[in-house]
This record gives sequence, C-alpha cells and structure tokens, in this order.
Amino acid sequence: MDVPLSQKLGPNTGLDLVRATEAAAIAAARLMGRGEIAAADQAATTAMAAALANLELDGRLVMVEEVRVREMTTTALSEGMRIGTGNGPPADLIVDPIDGRRQLAQGKAGAVSFAAVTNRGALWAPHPAAYMEKIIVGPQVAPYLVPECLDAPAGWTLALVARATRRSVRDLVVFVLDRPRHSHLIEEIRAAGARVMLADDGDIYGALLAAIAGTNVDILMGIGGAPEGVLAACAVKSLGGAMLARLAPQNEAEHEAITRAGLDTKRILTCDDIVSSNQIFFVATGITDSVLLRGVRLAGDRAETNSLILRCETRTRRIIFAEHLLTG
Repeated sequence: MDVPLSQKLGPNTGLDLVRATEAAAIAAARLMGRGEIAAADQAATTAMAAALANLELDGRLVMVEEVRVREMTTTALSEGMRIGTGNGPPADLIVDPIDGRRQLAQGKAGAVSFAAVTNRGALWAPHPAAYMEKIIVGPQVAPYLVPECLDAPAGWTLALVARATRRSVRDLVVFVLDRPRHSHLIEEIRAAGARVMLADDGDIYGALLAAIAGTNVDILMGIGGAPEGVLAACAVKSLGGAMLARLAPQNEAEHEAITRAGLDTKRILTCDDIVSSNQIFFVATGITDSVLLRGVRLAGDRAETNSLILRCETRTRRIIFAEHLLTG
C-alpha cells in the first residue's frame, strides 16, 4: 500500500500510542486478583479512551472485541468512533485494553494491554466475525509457511516447522488456547510428539510468543478471537513473522451474520491481507508479569510499567521501562 507523504505516520507515533496501553495497564492492575473481570475491563477501557483522545491523529477505531461488547452495557471505546485530536494523518486503530482477563482476575501471569495503528483503510475489519482460525510463526519459519498448513494435519505442519528450524518435532512447543474446541487439535499435536503450552486466555500474547525468538514457543495454532487476530497480524508483520488466518464461526448465528456481511469463510489470509500497509506501530504494556513484559508495579503515588513498541517500517523493537506519577 503506497502512502502519500502527507498521510504517513510520524516516527514517534508508537511513543504516543504506548501512553494509552500504559494508562489501561495501570488502571487494570489496581484490580488484579480481585475476580472482577467487568470492573477491570471498564477501568482499563475508560483509561485507554482518555489517553487515545490526545493522539495527534485523525483516527478511527475499526474493530472492538466482541466479548467486551457482550459483557458490558456501556463502553468508552466503540467500533467506528473517532480517535485523536483530528489534527494528524488519517489512521485506523485497533485496541484491546486487557488481553488475558481471566489471568488478571485470578492474579496470574500473562495479562497485557495492546494497541496498534496504521494508515486509514489498511486494516481488514471482518465485522461481525467473532472467531478466527490462526497459525503464527516467527521469521525463521515464515518463508516456509504455506496456505496448505491451515487444512493439513497438525503433524504435517509441525514437521515443516521442525525442518525449517533444524530441530526435532519433539523439541517444538505449540501455544494453544485451553478450549473444548481444541481437544482434537491438542491430541494431534501430542500424537506428533510436540509439546503443548495451554493458556486460559491471551490470544495476542501467544502470537507474540510465537513470533519472537527465544520465548520457547515455536508456533501458535487454533481458533481465537477475530479482533485479536487483526491485532496479532499487526505485531507479526512488524516482527517479520508469518500468519495464516481464516474466519471460523462457532455457531449458526455467527455464520449467518458473516454470510450476510459478504465475508468468505473459506478464504485463507496472510498478514498482508489483514494489514496492507507497512506503516504500522504496535504497542503492548504488561499488566501482570509474563515472559515478555514485567507487570505494573504500584507504590503510593507512583507506578512502574514495562512496554513494547514495534515499528514495522524499520523493524525496530523497543522495550520501555517508565515511572508514572499518579494523580487522583
């Protein structure tokens, strides 16, 4: 996607956007381990919306997470809403104030706040789809990932990953969401000899683990959220990894809604299909501790955060530690 100079995102856009995930993470961290999923989501969403309003962008929010819309009667972030001051370049954004709500509610590791921004019209937004089938790998395996992997037995794809990394299948680790729908997939992976990392939540976090070297995760497989899939594509493309995706409606009502919207459930998509520009900034801030990011530390009127900023155009990856003075 060729972007006119006047519409290009500035080099500091990621530094501006990370303030939104920092705000969401701090607000959510105050409710860690209290079992209050809706309250934490409300707090994080409200804090993120306030920070996004200050961005020097003519932005719009292209997609929201379906589960949040179902569980909350009001939300500070809604699909299609204006984002930013309106004075900057036109842009599309997609956010997830809390990825890993169950982990946060239970005080477990792996809760993260995410956001991504790219040029206007570059993001594929498959509304009203709620679920998407995905395979995600890092840069080393990316050249070998082929569309056939999405329909092949898990063992075939894992053999491909093993050959690409010059390792044995038994050395591979596969990130899979712990859901009943994945019972057959998990059996296939184990039968092939690979190891499984099951997660209660955290679809986007799992995508990062699969796409970043040194995390001990080699591939993500299975069905997760569609909005999370779009966010994941922004991160994976920025990291030089690869992704295969296809809409995967989980009930007849969702299938009918997708059909009415003119979406193709058979089409296999790549990162470039999901986000067509390389003007991408992807940011993440840890809420609870994880392999990638340290969680929020709260102490009196201070908060410490640990964040990740990815810039696709330059393949830059920044890790930021920040201290915040809390007011109110």
